Amino acid sequence: MIVILLAVILIINKRTESEKPALSADRLKVTGDKRAEEETGIENKNTIEATTTNGNIQYLVSNISNESSAENENYKENKVDKKQYYLVTKVVDGDTIDVLTGTTTERVRLIGINTPETVDPRKLVECFGKEASAKAHELLENKKVYLEVDETQDNRDKYKRLLRYAFREDGVFYNLEIIKQGYAYEYTYQIPYKYQMEFKAAQVYAKENKLGLWADNACAAVNGAKIATSTAGALPPNSNCNIKGNINSKGEKIYHLPACAYYAKTIINLSQGEKYFCTESEAIAAGWRKAQNCK
Repeated sequence: MIVILLAVILIINKRTESEKPALSADRLKVTGDKRAEEETGIENKNTIEATTTNGNIQYLVSNISNESSAENENYKENKVDKKQYYLVTKVVDGDTIDVLTGTTTERVRLIGINTPETVDPRKLVECFGKEASAKAHELLENKKVYLEVDETQDNRDKYKRLLRYAFREDGVFYNLEIIKQGYAYEYTYQIPYKYQMEFKAAQVYAKENKLGLWADNACAAVNGAKIATSTAGALPPNSNCNIKGNINSKGEKIYHLPACAYYAKTIINLSQGEKYFCTESEAIAAGWRKAQNCK
């Protein structure tokens, strides 16, 4: 009996020893799988995993994919860039238009520009007025425009007209374009406005290239009409004080005699500090110099 019992014990011990490596291998396999899963989880940040720890489910929040981010950015840009365009129903003149807003019509005074007068019954037809009006019709009539507000300016002028910049649907910035082509003057009313530097540069460009009203002999009478020489509506205090004291885009004070080449094209804007002088000595004493193109 004793011999048989010892034999059974030996057999059991041998069987137990033979099973140990298999168990270790199983443990290694489980550990390796778990480590692989953890490494995969670290590398792949764009997946959502759920793990259970002590019975509580913990969620790892995934990052938004690049495509989703791009879509969101495009949506934001489209939302920001969405603009309201209004139909121009009437071109009053080069610096004033009527637009349809819903069921009503608003009159808009365009900021930063002044075109020669043609429709004011109180004034004569001004130099290049008809040409400027025709160009405004060409650029704006029956077109749709986006109206930009300028926070530096009032919402409306004293005539209750909206004060705005006008951009066509094709991107043409009308206020700038009409100056650059030589059909309008840069105009600052009391305080500087958003695009003042660009408008002043556009006027210099038009002058240097003799475009529109800056062209030689542009202010000759058209169809026998009497043309006024002041396009700002400011008249000399008397007929003998007709020397024009102009301030150019660089801030230089220059006076023009009636015989000067650009006398007819020079505007006088009293609100900007420009003025008329009765004599050259008076202009010089006030700090103005004679225009270089004067003979």
